[in-house]
Amino acid sequence: MKLTVTLPNHAYDLTIEKGLLSGIGQWAKTLWSPQKIVIITDSNVQPLYGNKVKKSLEEAGFDPTTFVIDAGEQSKSLSVAAEIYDFLADEGLTRSDGIIALGGGVVGDLAGFVASTYMRGIHFLQVPTTLLAQVDSSIGGKTAVNTKKAKNLVGTFGQPDGVLIDPDTLNTLEVRRVREGIAEIIKSAAIADEELWQKLEILTDEHDLLVHATEIIAACCKIKRKVVEEDELDNGVRLLLNFGHTIGHALENTVGYGNLTHGEGVAIGMSQITRIAENKQLTPTGTTKQLNKMIQKFQLPIQSDLWDQDQLYLALTHDKKARGGKINIILLETIGKAKIVRIPIEQMKSYLD
Repeated sequence: MKLTVTLPNHAYDLTIEKGLLSGIGQWAKTLWSPQKIVIITDSNVQPLYGNKVKKSLEEAGFDPTTFVIDAGEQSKSLSVAAEIYDFLADEGLTRSDGIIALGGGVVGDLAGFVASTYMRGIHFLQVPTTLLAQVDSSIGGKTAVNTKKAKNLVGTFGQPDGVLIDPDTLNTLEVRRVREGIAEIIKSAAIADEELWQKLEILTDEHDLLVHATEIIAACCKIKRKVVEEDELDNGVRLLLNFGHTIGHALENTVGYGNLTHGEGVAIGMSQITRIAENKQLTPTGTTKQLNKMIQKFQLPIQSDLWDQDQLYLALTHDKKARGGKINIILLETIGKAKIVRIPIEQMKSYLD
């Protein structure tokens, strides 16, 4: 399956197909001329797919080398980015060469950030190997690194030349990482696709979901494509994709990156903000119950033992959605439809009760 993302200054395809990774060289050849390529991957993905990808690129006429980062959110930093810049320079990469991000969201965000800033920008490809990255982070051109103050605080908008999604890579994921991606799938259905929500209701667990991975990934990609095409730079409707993320990112920051997965933070954030909105009569009665039932079916949390209201609020003040003393929050109008509500940031305290 192929979906095209069409933007004013750039268009690229999302190609979703089982077994596609083994032919990555030929796929890259349809997009790029022979050149140097640095494959950025992590210590979990390298042993699984690194050599296969490198060999396929060599057979297609490319000159690939590999940079391996430590797996985990702690690698999504300016210091690791600086190490990669030095590696690219040592390898002699020019603006005619490229980067391939092979891995999950951390690798994709970091590699995209490096590609969009090295020599003021070189081209890159996204090859997401986790469910989270396949349904969300690899699409739309957001790149970023974390700081001690906030998640994704430093970043760029840099669109890839293409996205290769091979659902077979999900077979090697540990179950916690599968569930992490399911949180984003639940989010996508909740804000924009009642039909997808109904499909999720029929599924029994994460194993059942993986059987239907291709169609579910495609449904999420269509949602992401639509909002990215309408609002590439995240100033309007694209903000809807942040449902659960305002609180989720703050929670990740306060408990320490890596102690809570992104998906777990989003699941808690979705449940928390919907519960309070329902109490405020801003969301229909019963919505939280529906949402929590779906979240818990896939063994995701709806609350955290590490909740610290004061620390969370402090983290929220550094959120990128906070502008001019106000912040945009995303609330459900009903399952399958969401709205953007702009409130004074002080009011966020009430959403942390």
